[in-house]
Amino acid sequence: MSTTVISESSNNSLHPITAQLVGAASALGGSITIICPGGIGATDAAQISGVSKVISVEGGCFNTYDCIAWSESLSPLVKDDLILSSSSAMGRELISSIAATKGVPVVQDVTNLAEGLLVTRSIYSGKAIEEVRISSPCAISLRTNSFEAAGGGGSAEITTVNVSRDITVAVKQALTKAGERLDVSEADIIISGGRGMGEPSNFSHLYEVADALGAAVGASRAAVDTWDDIPHSMQVGQTGKTVTPNLYIAVGISGAIQHLAGMRSSKYILAINKDPEAPIFSVADYGIVATWEEALPVLKDQLSEILSS
Repeated sequence: MSTTVISESSNNSLHPITAQLVGAASALGGSITIICPGGIGATDAAQISGVSKVISVEGGCFNTYDCIAWSESLSPLVKDDLILSSSSAMGRELISSIAATKGVPVVQDVTNLAEGLLVTRSIYSGKAIEEVRISSPCAISLRTNSFEAAGGGGSAEITTVNVSRDITVAVKQALTKAGERLDVSEADIIISGGRGMGEPSNFSHLYEVADALGAAVGASRAAVDTWDDIPHSMQVGQTGKTVTPNLYIAVGISGAIQHLAGMRSSKYILAINKDPEAPIFSVADYGIVATWEEALPVLKDQLSEILSS
């Protein structure tokens, strides 16, 4: 069973309950993904044993806690059948909101979680113990210090998704992270567009960015099949070209399996898509939830500043 853990933070660092949530999930088997609101503790979360993936979700809404804003930003990233959070006041409220958005039941303040989703919790103000078997998909909040924490030594991949409405901030952060990992003197860069670009004439904006970077322009199969103006020679994917650049920028590409097969080995992947549930975000190192109209002008301006400095 695959599980999504909503991490908890304290004093701007990862709260120990997160390792306990992973420990509980590990006992059930399957992959474990940790979602870190505000990106807090993402590096530490990746080092927890048993974690398959960490999604660092950045954005201005995480500066202060707002259940509705947090839930709207996190819910599209929850893909698994089981969702776990702590049973703190914030954890209980947030997981309830996410469960409502996903249309799944929620069980609160669980003190034991066994194989087959057999859960135990106290009821009637602690005067009785309830044991019940539930089915997935479902959401569960776990009581602090009721589960053994998972150990360290993990090395899970970290994907960053920016849900900020300030596209300038998102692009700056993406370029900063890319700069940390790329050797510009050796970098080969590709910027590709998909059907989300709207029409083939809009690929001119990709060429402008490519000219600034010295990059090549690619396209998804959907774009090639839809528009005669986008030649097959530009296609990246299983039935097109397999590429392994240092930096791959995917704009308006949902991320069909055949496209991912042709570019997922890129050293650093930046995805720009207005749909937070687009599969491309599952392989991206950094994702920006925005339309190309919002993101590309800012990307071009930021690149101009970098190159002129």
